Amino acid sequence: MIKYFKMKSTKYTLVAIAILFACSCTKFLEEDPTNFLTPESNLSSVKVARAFADGAYQNLQPAMLGGQPSSYGGNTWNLMEFMTGKSLSDLGQTGFVTFQNLSYAPTSFYFDTWWQYLYRGIGASNLALQKIPDINASGLSDADKTNMLAEVHTLRALYYFYLVRMYGAVPSITELATGPDSLKIPRTPAKDIYDNIIIPDLLTAEQSTLPWQSSTGRVSMGAVKSILADVYLTYAGAAINGGEQYYAESAKRSLEVIQNGGYSLFPEYTDMIDPANKNTGEFIFQVQYAASVPSTNPLTPLTIPNYSGISNYSDEYGSVYPTDQFYNSFPAGDKRAQERQFFYTKYKRKAPATDTVHFAHHYIYKWFDSVAVVSTVKSDLNYTLYRLADVMLMYAEASNRAEGHPNSNAIAYVNAIRARAKLAPIGTMSQTDFEHEVWLQRYFELCFENKMWFDMIRTRKVHNDVTGNWDDFVGHKTTGGATFAEKQLLFPVPQQEIDVNPNLLPNNPGF
Repeated sequence: MIKYFKMKSTKYTLVAIAILFACSCTKFLEEDPTNFLTPESNLSSVKVARAFADGAYQNLQPAMLGGQPSSYGGNTWNLMEFMTGKSLSDLGQTGFVTFQNLSYAPTSFYFDTWWQYLYRGIGASNLALQKIPDINASGLSDADKTNMLAEVHTLRALYYFYLVRMYGAVPSITELATGPDSLKIPRTPAKDIYDNIIIPDLLTAEQSTLPWQSSTGRVSMGAVKSILADVYLTYAGAAINGGEQYYAESAKRSLEVIQNGGYSLFPEYTDMIDPANKNTGEFIFQVQYAASVPSTNPLTPLTIPNYSGISNYSDEYGSVYPTDQFYNSFPAGDKRAQERQFFYTKYKRKAPATDTVHFAHHYIYKWFDSVAVVSTVKSDLNYTLYRLADVMLMYAEASNRAEGHPNSNAIAYVNAIRARAKLAPIGTMSQTDFEHEVWLQRYFELCFENKMWFDMIRTRKVHNDVTGNWDDFVGHKTTGGATFAEKQLLFPVPQQEIDVNPNLLPNNPGF
């Protein structure tokens, strides 16, 4: 249920307290509090303005990597991987089978958790957008406020971007509610959400003077343009079909990110699981975690083979791992498929034992924090929302569509990604063949980063890991034996939301 209501001044003081000490960026996770806000505190200060802005970040963690209540090993991240048909699970408690056979319903795991935390993020963003402009304090310039608001606009756009891709039409809420009844509003078509919230928010942020990069994990201009490139690419394709011109808009933003400098591909894939590299190099925008606080990244134990005895974690979940068919679809010699690159099949048993455990399947190595596994059980890895390889492939796809053929930059960026994978370069290709190559590289390069499902519904195509063909989404049969239908294009609106707000009906087709 959407829980943000309009607050009196004493109540938003308490919200500011919570924001100050529960925000999601690394530096403020590490800082010791030097003072406390009370109902009598001066709310016209730089610190309070920053607190409201930081509050908009709070729900990135629980939305993207939130634990699922009443589920052992369930996590919001699981949903987008289960839906692809290219994942398996060691645990029945994750609800995996209902997604494998596509028998899920509005009461199934994950849908309600995603919905709740995305709207909580929107509520915190709306609060910040209302309060920050009215804060006048020494040391807080108009440019400072503009940049804080740019961060918040970007985050609100991001929360809505997830919502419309998942659920289609959703309630449009851009102001603080005046009471419970004011939140019982009907759904707004997804295109209207793009046109009136997502794209305007990002264009507003694009006009700010945000730094090009951010070592703190806050929104940077590179992040704004990366998200905007993704939004335009999605808007141009299904289900919005906004128009061919939006491919050019996507290509424009992604090319800026690539060519403006500051971001570079890591030499090694394992550089991405080195905590020392957080918010640097290839990483453009990440959800922040820190081993020194309770908020540690949950994906390390989540993806360790179930009860394998290789770690100090009391729970080794084995919640998600690739199907054999997906793993075997990697081309011969692809470094990404080699041991301890994106996947692993064996590991030394936890001390004092000295033998090696050989697993029955390939498991995901992308979230393997070796220090957490063998020692601290507190993963210090961030969770990446955008990295340079993703943006390079966005440019390749968008420019190919916009120009009717792959240009030299697009080919070069695909070849840079192939080169890191130790694959031979591609040459001149037709528009269709190049598009298929880009899609395939997205599958391989960005696997298990919650990108594949959105690519499937955006392109209406699914790679058949057995035949090598590109199947139409509707009618594609997964290796688990289920067949995608029109109803899979959108998730159901959660039943508990409908129970509170009947104006959300009718639900999406098929539910």
